[in-house]
Amino acid sequence: MESKKVLNFYKALANLREIEAQEPPYDTVTETGMVALYGICFEQAWKAMKDRLEFSGYAEQKLDSPRAVIKLAYQVNMLADEQLWLDALQARNNVAHSYNEQIALGIIADSKSKFIAMFEVLKREIEENWV
Repeated sequence: MESKKVLNFYKALANLREIEAQEPPYDTVTETGMVALYGICFEQAWKAMKDRLEFSGYAEQKLDSPRAVIKLAYQVNMLADEQLWLDALQARNNVAHSYNEQIALGIIADSKSKFIAMFEVLKREIEENWV
């Protein structure tokens, strides 16, 4: 059975997928909601990675930040594209500035073009190799 953190990530990803059906121009509530869904999914993803790493014997590693988790996950082949994940981390950090429409639209576009697929790859990796 999957851990609660992994299940939370799967649910957040399912919610994030809903933005794919949205087309611009976005009203303020839709735009804000889509950015928030991205932020939530990223948070749940790195926490799920941390959970699976700790469960697999990496608990002694210093995993107190998303960056540390991404670095270790890449080293142990949980992630194939470290730079994409670091870009996703930067986008997550920019969520706090999503009142800036240009930043918000960039996060939404990147979610649709690459981050949803990135999260899907992580989901498959966890299901196949990190249960």
